[in-house]
Amino acid sequence: MSFSVGELVAMKRVTSVAASPDGTWLAVAVQQLDEAGAKYISSIWRVERDGAARPLLDGPCSYTQPCFRSDGALGVRSNRPADGDGTTAPDDDARHQVWVLQGAAPQMITDEPLGVQAFRFARDAHRLVVVAPVLPGIGHEEQRAADEDRKGHGPSALHYTHGPVRHWDHWVGVAAPHFVAYDGAGGGRRDLTPTADREHREGSWDLSRDGQTLVITAARPSELRVDEARLVCIDVDSGEHRTVFERPCEVVSEPKLSPDGTRVAMTRLVWSRDALYQVRRVVLDLSDGSQTELASDWDRWADAVGWSEDGTAVVVCGDDDGVKRLFAIDVATSEVRSLTQPALGSVGQVQPSPDGWVGICHGVQRAPEVFVVGPEGDARVVTEMGSSLYELATLENLSTTGADGSRVQYWLLVPRHATGPCPALIWIHGGPISAWNDQWHWRWNPNVALAAGFAVALPNPRGSTGFGRAFIEGIWGNRYGEACFRDVMAVTDAVAADPRVDGSRLCAMGGSFGGYMANWIGGNTDRFACIVTHASLYDFPRFYGVTDHPPFWSLKMGCDPYRDRQAFNRYSPHTRVTHWTSPTLVIHGEKDYRVPIGEGLALFEALQANGVSSELLVFPDENHWILKPRNITAWYGIVLDFVGRHLGTSST
Repeated sequence: MSFSVGELVAMKRVTSVAASPDGTWLAVAVQQLDEAGAKYISSIWRVERDGAARPLLDGPCSYTQPCFRSDGALGVRSNRPADGDGTTAPDDDARHQVWVLQGAAPQMITDEPLGVQAFRFARDAHRLVVVAPVLPGIGHEEQRAADEDRKGHGPSALHYTHGPVRHWDHWVGVAAPHFVAYDGAGGGRRDLTPTADREHREGSWDLSRDGQTLVITAARPSELRVDEARLVCIDVDSGEHRTVFERPCEVVSEPKLSPDGTRVAMTRLVWSRDALYQVRRVVLDLSDGSQTELASDWDRWADAVGWSEDGTAVVVCGDDDGVKRLFAIDVATSEVRSLTQPALGSVGQVQPSPDGWVGICHGVQRAPEVFVVGPEGDARVVTEMGSSLYELATLENLSTTGADGSRVQYWLLVPRHATGPCPALIWIHGGPISAWNDQWHWRWNPNVALAAGFAVALPNPRGSTGFGRAFIEGIWGNRYGEACFRDVMAVTDAVAADPRVDGSRLCAMGGSFGGYMANWIGGNTDRFACIVTHASLYDFPRFYGVTDHPPFWSLKMGCDPYRDRQAFNRYSPHTRVTHWTSPTLVIHGEKDYRVPIGEGLALFEALQANGVSSELLVFPDENHWILKPRNITAWYGIVLDFVGRHLGTSST
C-alpha cells in the first residue's frame, strides 16, 4: 500500500460537527482543496445517523462552525457574498457572517461591519450571540468605512502600553472582540461588551440553554506579567455584568453552563514562579459563589466539554497514556468514568447531542471521522470520509525506562512490507507540554514517511501530558536538556535495538519544542546520521526578547537573561554548536512570531560557519505551521529527499 503527500493534501478534512435538535442528522464541516489545489475551502455535509452523507453547502465559498438554532434551522459562518447565489468566489478579504439554512437557500442574518469570528445559538431559545471585532471609539454605522480607510490610507501605527504585542502570526490589532447579542433571526442587535479592548482576545465563553446567561472569561496582566483571567456572568436581556470568580495569578478557561444555567464547570489554572502551574477542575455555583473541586486525586489534565443531560456529571476531554479520551466526572462523588475507549482513537471537537455526544475521532493510521456516543459510552464511528492506513504499517504502543527510572511511552510504526531493517525517524513532539497521542496529524503525519520506507518513533518524553503531573514537571524550571533529553535518548536506544530497525541509520527531527530538542541533540551527540529542525529555538537570550510571549517563557524557565544569563543559557543549543557534527536541515516560516525566523537563520549561519553540512528551507508566507497545500507538498518532498540522501530507505 502506498501513501503520498499528494494523497495527504487531497484528503477530505473533517473539522467540526453539530447534531440537529431532533437527533436525526449531523451537520459536518469538511475542508477540501479548491480547483487550483492552492487552498482549502470548507463545506457543510449532511450526515444521517446511519452514515449516509451528502454535501449540503459547498462551492467556492467557505462554510464553517455548524450550529443549530432551537427551531432546527442550521446556522453556519460563511464568507458568501450577501448579493450572490453562492456560485461566485468571494474576495480574499470578504467578511464572514452568520447564515441560516432553513429551506432551499441560506439567508444571511448578521451584518457585522468587520465580520463574525464565532457564534452560538441558545439551545432552547430564540437567541444568538456572536463574537465580532470592533474598532474602539467609532460608532457602529461608521465601523466599515473607518476600517477600509485605515487599511487603504493608514495610519498603520500600533501603540502598546504592555504585552503581548504579537500572537503566533499577527500583531495584536486595534479592533477588539466584542460579544454581541441578537434574536434568533438576527434582529435586535445589542453590544454586550461595549468597552471591551484586549480582555476577550483569547477568551472562552458559553451561552445558557435559555439564552438568558452568558459567561465569558476576561484577561488582564498579572503581577507575574502573564495574563490572569476572571469569569464574568452577563444577563443577556439587561446587559448587567457580574464578576463571579477572580483570583490573582489564576486563569479561568473553558466555562460550561449546567443544563439549568445555575452552575459553571470550568478549569482553573494557577500561575507560580516556583513550580509548574496547577490545573484544577471545579464547579462554581452562580447563586452563592461556592466551588466544588472535581476529581482532585485524578492525575490528568482535562477540560470540560459540557454536562450530562441530568446535570449530575461534567464531561471532560483529556490525554490519558497516549490517547485523548472522553470522561464523565460525577459532581457529587468525583468518580471518573470513561466514555470512550482507546480503540476509538483520540477524540476532539466534542459537542452535546440529544442522546449523548458527537465529535471527531482519529488515530495515527485513521484520518478524522465523526463519532457518536451515548450516555453510557457506547461509541461508534458514523462516517467514512477519510482513509484508513492500517495496511501501511504496524503500530505498537511501547515503553522503555527513561531518566530516573521513569516509564517513557512511545509509539513505533514500522512499514508492514519491509524486507529488511529500516532507517528510522525519531520524531519529537512540540509543546513541550503536549503529547504524541494515537491521533491523526495533518501537519506532522508519519504515514508519508512510512510509505517512503522509514520506520517512525513518536516518543512521549518528560513534559508530555497524559502521564501525570510529576512527569510534566520534569521540564519546568530551565530543565529542558535534562530528563527530556535522556528520555528521548532512551527511546532511541530501544528503537535502535529493535531488529526491524537499522540503528546505524537514524534521524532526529521535530518542530517548535521538538525542534529545540533536535538542536540540543545536535550539540550533544553524534548518534544521528542527520537532523531535521523546524521552527526551532536555538539561542535562548536572542529568542526571549522577540518571541510573542516573553513573560511566559521566563516563568517556565524560572529566570530571565537579564539577571542570570549563565543559568538562562544552561540548556541553550547555541552554547553547544561547536560540538555539532550531524548534517542538518533547518526549516522556518517567516511569519512565525512564536519562534521568530531569526532563530533559524542564526542556527543555519552557525552550522555553516562551523563546517557542518547544512541546508535552509524558508517559507516566506507561512507561520509556525506550514498550512498552504502546495507548501505542504514542498515541505514533505524536501524533508524526505534530505533524509533519504543521508539515511537511504529500506526495500518495501
